[in-house]
Amino acid sequence: MGYWTLELASWLDDAPWPATQEELIDYADRSGAPHEVIENLEELEDEGEPYESMMEIWPDYPTADDDFYFLDE
Repeated sequence: MGYWTLELASWLDDAPWPATQEELIDYADRSGAPHEVIENLEELEDEGEPYESMMEIWPDYPTADDDFYFLDE
């Protein structure tokens, strides 16, 4: 399975959720995302069902509920 980082995952923040694997790959390609994002998406198991959010792809993806992610320095 692909290796996600916050930087790579952030390319999909504005993706048209829910979205299928094919739609996410198309979005990443059109938005100029790094090749690693597209590779990670291509490695997903495509069951034909749309993904509801980045959390379904990368369960460790930080959300607004994760205080450390939005701390002001």
